[in-house]
Amino acid sequence: MLHKNLACLALASVMICGSALAQENATKLPVNDELHAKLPENIRSAGKMISVNNGSFPPYEIVTGTEMTGASADLTDALGQILGVKIEHATVGGLPALLAGVNSGRYQFAFGPVGDFKSREEANDFVDWVQEFVVFAVQKGNPKAITSLDSACGQRIAVMAGGSAEKVIKVQAEKCKTDGKEAIEVQSFTDQPSSILAVRSKRSDAFFSSQAPLTYFVTQANGQLELTGVGQKNGFENLYQGAVVPKGSPLGPVLRDAIKVLMDNGTYAAIMKKWGLENNMLKEPGINLGGSLPK
Repeated sequence: MLHKNLACLALASVMICGSALAQENATKLPVNDELHAKLPENIRSAGKMISVNNGSFPPYEIVTGTEMTGASADLTDALGQILGVKIEHATVGGLPALLAGVNSGRYQFAFGPVGDFKSREEANDFVDWVQEFVVFAVQKGNPKAITSLDSACGQRIAVMAGGSAEKVIKVQAEKCKTDGKEAIEVQSFTDQPSSILAVRSKRSDAFFSSQAPLTYFVTQANGQLELTGVGQKNGFENLYQGAVVPKGSPLGPVLRDAIKVLMDNGTYAAIMKKWGLENNMLKEPGINLGGSLPK
């Protein structure tokens, strides 16, 4: 017993031992009765909501079989506690299928985060809860010297199919040709792991995507990858990402207010920092904060 206690004391700076850790994990957030009452009647009656994702988007969404972990999983679990309903997760292939599933009513929302742009706001409302940046993941040493959109000309660039980065890269591909440079070979993939694998296997020269998941993939790549183009706009205005609901859905304001509760009580910051996302935090959530994509 003495040895066990000493071990706990020795590790106190980095972990909580035994029953204290179990007690922390067992802690539940109280239901906010006011927000629960504002949920649409069909959701209150069912006692649950389904949040749809389009595959792994680490460190937000890490999908393994039918299970999802990551920052978004932790946050939706906390939201479910606040709202007094269970939040389940479903996976579809690609962003277009995700948006179609939300708008058809098959799924109540997508927590994402999904990029919020004015063009997308025509059909959906976005409950923004992070700010993001778009950069390149390249092979270690950056052998193709890709540091910006202009230096991507003539290279093979992987992107997520149907995403905002795909549109920006396609605009840049046309600009490369207009400027008399070799066009970009745009390689579209349905999920993040396939895209990053293409770079690691040298079938793509770079993956152009959100900085948060790319940072995660770089740390998991055993020194094979690095980030580049950091600190630049790379074709984007201020970029906000968030949850997606149908246009005009009463669920949007409820999600916004529930996320605000998590921000005010410290849950949001704790989860974001746990997953290395402290640089992507917002001070408060908002609806439809997004800007416009390049034409």
